Amino acid sequence: MALSKGTKAPNFSLPSTSDEVLKLEQMKGKPLILFFYPKDFTNKCTQEACEFRDQFSEFKNLEIPVFGISRDDIPTHKKFKKAYKLPFDLLSDEDGSVCKAFDALIPLIKMPKRVTYLLDENLRIVSAYEGLFESKSHVEAMVRLIRK
Repeated sequence: MALSKGTKAPNFSLPSTSDEVLKLEQMKGKPLILFFYPKDFTNKCTQEACEFRDQFSEFKNLEIPVFGISRDDIPTHKKFKKAYKLPFDLLSDEDGSVCKAFDALIPLIKMPKRVTYLLDENLRIVSAYEGLFESKSHVEAMVRLIRK
C-alpha cells in the first residue's frame, strides 16, 4: 500500500543520471513527481518511462520535475536514459532503502513496486498511484491531477 495522501514524503539523497546527488529536501518549494519502478529495460518499465517521456511537456510547462527511481545502478540508468531519450533524471536506490521508506518495495523479493507519487511544494503527498502491471495509467493519472 502506498503512503497516504497528506503524509510528508521521507527525505532522501540519491545519485542521479546527471552525476549529482538529488536531495529531496532541496526540492522544497515546487511540486514534483517520483515514480518507482522495478527494473530498467523491462517491458512495462520501459513503457512507463517512455510514457513519462511522451507526456513530459505537460510536466515541464508547469515546472514539475519528474524523477524515476529503481534499484538499478547509475551506469545502467544512463544506458536506459540514452536508449529511450528520457528527458528526466533517474535515481539509483541500490540498497532499496528509499523504495522501502516510500512503501514501494516488495518485501520478499526486495524489488521496487510500481508506485507514482505527486508531491506538493511542501513535499507532502498529494496523490499516489499504485499498480504493478499498469504503466501508462500511472502517467495518465498524474496528467489528470496536474491539469486540475
